Amino acid sequence: MTAATPQATARWHLWLPLVLFGAFVVLLLYGLLRPADRDIKSAMIGKPLPQFALRPAAEGLPGLSFADMADGKPKLLNIFASWCVPCAAEAPQLAQLRASGVEVVGVAIRDKPDDLKRFLTRNGNPYSRIGADDASAIQFEIGSSGVPESFVIDGKGIIRYQHIGDIRADQVATIVTKVREAGQ
Repeated sequence: MTAATPQATARWHLWLPLVLFGAFVVLLLYGLLRPADRDIKSAMIGKPLPQFALRPAAEGLPGLSFADMADGKPKLLNIFASWCVPCAAEAPQLAQLRASGVEVVGVAIRDKPDDLKRFLTRNGNPYSRIGADDASAIQFEIGSSGVPESFVIDGKGIIRYQHIGDIRADQVATIVTKVREAGQ
């Protein structure tokens, strides 16, 4: 048995960067080509909303409380703000959901009444109720990480589905289905 020559050892070191680069490319392609998991694995799914009572955020609409959410009818709880650009972008989809028979209720995060009034005038009002969450207390208690974010709540006040981000046109049918499932 002969020992490896210094030249053979030097050649192996020349191939190492190429092998590492190849492994990186394989991992990158695997991550790009593998279908992304779009389902939210929220720890709040299946848990009740916390007890809360929020004052009205908009003139002419009632506030929002746990009792309103546990009245026997499923609802879409939308966390939004007038200062949120994606919230304005999802307004047509919320109107479409309401037209499909989904009751949409809102929690306005850190909003001013005048700003909210302008937002609803400009973008339409799909909400039957809007509660004011001035300190984001309810938002954080239900596991919301930002605005907009929506939750399907069954008639007992249990969170059944969570949608992070703005609702897009191609997601409306899924949300209608989730609300109907929550009513069964």
